Amino acid sequence: MVVLQWFLKGRSRAKAVTALGAVALVLALAGCDRGKDADKAKQAAAAAPPPPAVVVTDVVQKTVPIYGEFVAQTDARETVEIRARVQAFLEAQHFTEGTIVKKDQLLFTLDKREFEAKLLQAKAKLEVAQAGLGKAETDERRLKPLAERKAVPQQDYDNAAANLLAAQANVQAARADVDAAQLDLSYTTIRSPIEGLIGKRQVAPGNLVGKSDATLLTTVSSINPIRVNATVSEAEYLRFFAKRKEGGSEAQSLELILADGSVFPNKGKLVIVDRAVDPKTGTLEFFTEFPNPEGQLRPGQFGRIRAVVETARDAILIPKRAVQEIQGMQTVLVVGADNMVALRTIQPADTVGDLLIVRQGLKPGERVIVDGIQKARPGSKVNPTTAAAGTPSPSKPDATGKGPSPASQPAAKAGGK
Repeated sequence: MVVLQWFLKGRSRAKAVTALGAVALVLALAGCDRGKDADKAKQAAAAAPPPPAVVVTDVVQKTVPIYGEFVAQTDARETVEIRARVQAFLEAQHFTEGTIVKKDQLLFTLDKREFEAKLLQAKAKLEVAQAGLGKAETDERRLKPLAERKAVPQQDYDNAAANLLAAQANVQAARADVDAAQLDLSYTTIRSPIEGLIGKRQVAPGNLVGKSDATLLTTVSSINPIRVNATVSEAEYLRFFAKRKEGGSEAQSLELILADGSVFPNKGKLVIVDRAVDPKTGTLEFFTEFPNPEGQLRPGQFGRIRAVVETARDAILIPKRAVQEIQGMQTVLVVGADNMVALRTIQPADTVGDLLIVRQGLKPGERVIVDGIQKARPGSKVNPTTAAAGTPSPSKPDATGKGPSPASQPAAKAGGK
């Protein structure tokens, strides 16, 4: 019995030893696995790429002007058609086509011989009439005292008085004929009534002009300053009128964008706003003037007038290239203080140059990604570098537009249909 108990105790001790050995083996194997996992984590951390580099800019807040652009066309301030007022042969041309002519500069001469002869004839008739008037005055003076003394019949004096009145009328008529002849003679010398750009001639020397009506010879247009006309919608006019009430927009400088996209160097001013809105188009026409001393602008050219239509006070501004469209919404990537990226939906307003006014969704001082957008992901970390905050350029703003399209294709709407 004692031997049996000793044998059973020995087997229990063996099992315990075996169990302890198994536990030790498991712990050893677990320790090896943890070491391998730690090594793998270290290797993965060493192999992980660094945060992508992006360029960010601060969201700024400032007061900026909002520009509008309106389709416009140049026109002469004055346009005068030079016509032949008498019938005669065109004798000579005294100007170079397409150049600037001065006021009263000689343009054409007509054959004047016929009109000189008519003037001489009219003067001769005037002399005859004046001679007749002298005789009538003498007869009237001679007969008047005789008639008063009843020395001659009253009828004789009455005839003399009537002859005097007729002679006076004949002199007046003859003088009028002389004036008319002199005027016709002056029409054979054709001068420019204004200073301006003269066009090509319509009739060559040697041709008979003024036969049936006043023949058009050429045209002179006053182009310094040159007038530029545009139309605005009723809503745009009301917007502009509100700006005028705020701060003297009548005197603001206007810019003219030419057909090639360049900006005309001289600034213009508003001179006339039409009295009524066109009921057919719902637009209002306005007229501006631009100095044009070198004659660069010619009547009939198309362009766009750029003007400040309102002022956005304390506007939130970001570069337009920071905006991207996702599922029809305008979004930006905001970088926090910990350099983590967050996707933010914004509500855009107008554009000012390369900047976008944000109505809702951003605060001043926040950072938005402007370059490297494709490398950043919401919830990820980035390595940002700061770009200089953009400022609007008054000389190169976009046309006024309500809301941009995606950053790659910013939209802008021009006024003046």
